[in-house]
Amino acid sequence: MQPNESEGDRGSATIDPRVEIGHVHLKVADIERSLGFYHEVLGFEVQERWGGEAAFISAGGYHHHIALNTWQSRGGGPPPPGTTGLFHLAVRYPTRGALGDALRRVVDAGIRLDGASDHGVSEALYLRDPDQNGVELYRDRPRDEWPRRPDGGIAMYNAPLDLAALLREGGDGPA
Repeated sequence: MQPNESEGDRGSATIDPRVEIGHVHLKVADIERSLGFYHEVLGFEVQERWGGEAAFISAGGYHHHIALNTWQSRGGGPPPPGTTGLFHLAVRYPTRGALGDALRRVVDAGIRLDGASDHGVSEALYLRDPDQNGVELYRDRPRDEWPRRPDGGIAMYNAPLDLAALLREGGDGPA
């Protein structure tokens, strides 16, 4: 598909608009280390543990948004550059303040950002988990604020994100 081509331009069937991504399952080297990032830093709740082999975490009591396992990866390293696999998982926050709070947690934990962008439709922070999986923390702007092309299509872009302003908007965590 070309950058400005929509799915409908390819002549394929359209997916039901109510479909959502239910969860992502990550192979990790060490469950405790991964929980240190996803639970202790980002604040996901542990829903279930299978010893040192797997953990199921979520926001708001869902059975799991992210599953972590060591079934094929205990003690392993990240895949080498130039291979296929997960580019990143994305965690959407409900407000700019909640995203600012997430940024505060990341900064307080001493985790380095790979980038931070204003995409017009969203504001995003990019970082890596302990297994070097890409993680995007973002919030969507309201649809009526999305930039549009003259033909009505979405006009996303990459601009620097003001991290200091985002930190100022961050609250003290969930309400």
